[in-house]
Amino acid sequence: MTDKDLQDKLEQLRAEIDKVAAEDTRARERLDALLGDVEKAIDSESEEEVDDNLVENIRDAISQFETAHPRATAILNDIMVTLSNMGI
Repeated sequence: MTDKDLQDKLEQLRAEIDKVAAEDTRARERLDALLGDVEKAIDSESEEEVDDNLVENIRDAISQFETAHPRATAILNDIMVTLSNMGI
């Protein structure tokens, strides 16, 4: 997955967050925080600036949302795999 593909996935996640907001504000807050963490990791000049728990936080969100928000879960999974492939 290229940087463009990753940016596309982030845009898809933003759109999904907007849909989730109407149903579940708590889920939206968690997804917004994760999105911010992912963007910070991508923009980071140094790997030291990346939150060491990012992948674990994404995994937890996937577990939490897989039933109620399957689309967001699929997008998060794609993002997690991409970040892993990038060494993040």
